[in-house]
Order: sequence, then structure tokens, then C-alpha cells
Amino acid sequence: MGHMWSAYVTSPDTAPDLQNLPTFDPLYGFENGRKEREMVATQEEMDKAKVPLNQRDYCAHLLIDLMKCKRDNYPWFNECHHQKHVYDQCEYEDYIMRMKEYERERRLLERSKRKKLKEEQEAA
Repeated sequence: MGHMWSAYVTSPDTAPDLQNLPTFDPLYGFENGRKEREMVATQEEMDKAKVPLNQRDYCAHLLIDLMKCKRDNYPWFNECHHQKHVYDQCEYEDYIMRMKEYERERRLLERSKRKKLKEEQEAA
């Protein structure tokens, strides 16, 4: 609900659009550049492992390992607790990264709005 409230009520002009790509340069503010995220699992590997479409993200390679472990150790899934932990940790870190990117976009939108208002006030 937090995004919906800010997107439609409190600050609709500075809320990032979740359906579109970021509007600012991803390297803006990073003098030394940024490490680009890459998919470890290929499309063929995900198809072969029958990974659901909604789980094909940057942690898919760990999900493939978890699914293989569950298949090999059925019905004793507790043997796969390490793979489950590693996968959950990757998903958590991915979530944190997405929230940081959202917050960065929101702050840059607010900054550009402040700069635009300042320029308009100086011009008047």
C-alpha cells in the first residue's frame, strides 16, 4: 500500500513508474562505475529444469539446485536446508537491490523537481 499511497495521493509526480525502466542514467553518481548484474542460469537451463516463469530471476540458478536437491532427496526435503537457505538469501538480496533502485529513482525524481522549481523561481 505504501507505493500506491505515494504514487496517487501524496506525491504522484515524483513516484517512480513501476511498469517502465528507470528514467535516469544507471551510472549517474557512480564515478567508478557499477557492477552489472548477470543471469547465471541460461534460458535453456531454466526450460530444462521447468522453472516457473514467475521465478526466472537472478536467483534462478540457485532455484535449479534446490529443485534438483528436492527431487533427489524426496520425501526428505530437510536434506535441502542449505540450498533453501542460499536461495532465500539470494531472493532477499535481490529484493533489497530492487528497493534501493526504487528509492534511488524516487530521490532523483524529487531532486529534479526541486531543481526545476528553483530555476523557475530564479527566472521569475
